[in-house]
Amino acid sequence: MSITIQRATISDLETLYQIERECFTIEAFSKQHLTYLLENPNAVSLVAQINNAIAGFIIGLVHRHDEEITGRVYTLDVAVKYRRKGIGLKLLDEIERIFVERGAKICYLEARKDNVAALELYRMHGYVEVKELKDYYKGAHGVRLKKKIGAQ
Repeated sequence: MSITIQRATISDLETLYQIERECFTIEAFSKQHLTYLLENPNAVSLVAQINNAIAGFIIGLVHRHDEEITGRVYTLDVAVKYRRKGIGLKLLDEIERIFVERGAKICYLEARKDNVAALELYRMHGYVEVKELKDYYKGAHGVRLKKKIGAQ
């Protein structure tokens, strides 16, 4: 099974929205929010494909605060039938690489506190919890994670 990563485009919107709804149900981003992210020049939007089918995607933004540049992952989604095949890790690796190219030294992301699989993936990939987010999700607490990326 070969996984290819490439830039997501607005033509991928319908598929991305379906995967987003499958992954996050009531907490899913709307089509309008996904459109905004796909069209934002500061966004990094990537899809993972297996046999020309989109298996998952990741979207993040590069932020500049004073002199500090950071990356933030807004959503990482893998369709249920493609999970546990390394797709999430591959997407995370690639977005971090692009963040570093754009000057980021730190990457942030959030996850539900009860999303054990996601938290395990992020910790395995070097992320550490930096803040608990009370009632961050609809009816659930979240956690903010952070990872130093690139040359420090």
